[in-house]
Amino acid sequence: MENLKGKKVAILATNGFEESELTSPKNALEKAGATTHVIAPESGTIKGWKDGNWSKEVDVDAVLDNVDASDYHALVLPGGVINPDLLRRNDKAIEFIRSFFKAHKPVAAICHGPQLLIEAEVVEGRKMTSFSSIRKDLENAGAHWVDQEVVVDEGLVTSRSPEDLEAFNAKVVEEVAEGKHEEQTA
Repeated sequence: MENLKGKKVAILATNGFEESELTSPKNALEKAGATTHVIAPESGTIKGWKDGNWSKEVDVDAVLDNVDASDYHALVLPGGVINPDLLRRNDKAIEFIRSFFKAHKPVAAICHGPQLLIEAEVVEGRKMTSFSSIRKDLENAGAHWVDQEVVVDEGLVTSRSPEDLEAFNAKVVEEVAEGKHEEQTA
């Protein structure tokens, strides 16, 4: 496991995030030595989704209005159906995401999380994967979609579903350790 001591990773989410897609990468990053911050549009807690029902709440570490991509080394975007649908309508969330690409920093999105990348207009020409139901959305936005458990394209890590978390987490940790990728850009 990589040593990520001194690295800070933002996890952008709101109510309706797929529980395992937030908690599993968070735990893997922290185990590797990184500091993680759950960032949401509002303070307090956000509620997860698991097996078709609301699940546990997670504490919000920072509010979107009070953060800047320059404070973080990487960004993780959990999926779930509700979470990205709510966040992609939030201009500050989209600009926060875009800022990581402009700074060439690693970004990781799983399941429905890549919907946020479509909204941020950063998928054109990128090799990616996602939950199968948003394949056509990614292709229409110019991405080259493939059906693989994890895909890495110049610091952009994507995976299909919670079943891919082991591979996703390993690549997220690896990309955070590698740092900036000059070809990772908006």
